[in-house]
Amino acid sequence: MSCSHDDTPDDGDTVAAPPKVEVPEHVADAVRTILRWAGDDPTREGLIDTPKRVARAWREYCQGYGEDPAHHLSRIFEEVGGYDDIVLLKDIPFQSHCEHHMAPIIGKASIAYLPQDHVVGISKLARVLHAYARRLQVQERLTAQVADCIWDHLRPRGVAVVIDASHACMTARGVRTPGVSMVTSRMMGIFREDERSRKEVLALMGY
Repeated sequence: MSCSHDDTPDDGDTVAAPPKVEVPEHVADAVRTILRWAGDDPTREGLIDTPKRVARAWREYCQGYGEDPAHHLSRIFEEVGGYDDIVLLKDIPFQSHCEHHMAPIIGKASIAYLPQDHVVGISKLARVLHAYARRLQVQERLTAQVADCIWDHLRPRGVAVVIDASHACMTARGVRTPGVSMVTSRMMGIFREDERSRKEVLALMGY
């Protein structure tokens, strides 16, 4: 596997801090309402600026809604020196939020594809993941969205996505069972049709 096809810093790959956005008063009021309902006083010193901080944080958590994940796969490289084996980006850390309780989902993803005749910059696989993860999610859908995006826009011979994540909606509330994780996978093309290829990519991922 090669990492020589990552992108130069001038193609928009550098992560910049999001601009500080103005928070509408009705959004801040909504956070104050939650604070009151939770039993605290939003007018006390420690909470005075909390509503706007929370609002800005959620704008950042959900910035994927304003992003087209497929855009990250638009620049391809055809000069691969005859390479036609698995390309794998392993253990990509990510954070999302579940759509049922808006609680954190924290985990890692491994994304692999078997190229036809071109590859994409390796950072773009992570960017596709983050674009979908920075929305309210369920892990099953996140797994499918990442795999489908790569399949539809790179047209590879196969795609494999495995996500292993911990859900705060389970570990910090409800059943309150810490230390557990959920694993989901989506196999497409040769990784779904051929057992040997599926075992190979899962072994490379560490499963």
